[in-house]
Amino acid sequence: MKMLMLALPIALLSLQSVKLAAQSAAPASAAVSRVHQLETEDQSENPGNISAEEYYRHGDARRTEIRKLLAEGKITTGEDFSDAALIFQHGQTPDDFLFAHILAVEGLIRGGSADKWIAAATLDRYLQAMNQPQVFGTQYPGDKAAGNTPKPQVDPHVINIQRTQQPYDAKLLPDSVRQDFCVPDMSQQEKNVAIFNTGHKPEGKLMRATTCFH
Repeated sequence: MKMLMLALPIALLSLQSVKLAAQSAAPASAAVSRVHQLETEDQSENPGNISAEEYYRHGDARRTEIRKLLAEGKITTGEDFSDAALIFQHGQTPDDFLFAHILAVEGLIRGGSADKWIAAATLDRYLQAMNQPQVFGTQYPGDKAAGNTPKPQVDPHVINIQRTQQPYDAKLLPDSVRQDFCVPDMSQQEKNVAIFNTGHKPEGKLMRATTCFH
């Protein structure tokens, strides 16, 4: 009985310590959750449920908030840097895409569950924005030679336009390097272009290397 009485205060003290530790960790968790929430919002908006004007207005607000969180030192994990990179990947300017690439590389440096694919995709998008060929093959822009006029929409998740991967320096990297960055090989990329040109968006698993789903 005496031992039980001695153990009770120790147990209560331990529980209090756990509670205090959880409270001290709460601000970091909130910041992490906020970055992921912004990324989820960004991913949920598409041509089927929002206009381009609204999308970019919302996106600019998300990017402003991400910059604020960065300035305050509240983005710290590899996953959060990858999420932040995706939000800037959906910007409008070469600077947005370059910043996205920097965030993606920072995510890989931080480790954890950082996304290798976004590091490749941000580089490709920045290169094409600077009128240079992409090198991984992650981008499927509208084909300017085809006039780029949208057709009637058949898939609410994607604008129905003729697509290409050009400009694309496909010979610079071997497929083994693409797969290291979770990018599908050139054979699958060609199939993805064909799917896009039916007015549909390829399934998510087709947009990544199969090795990244094991």
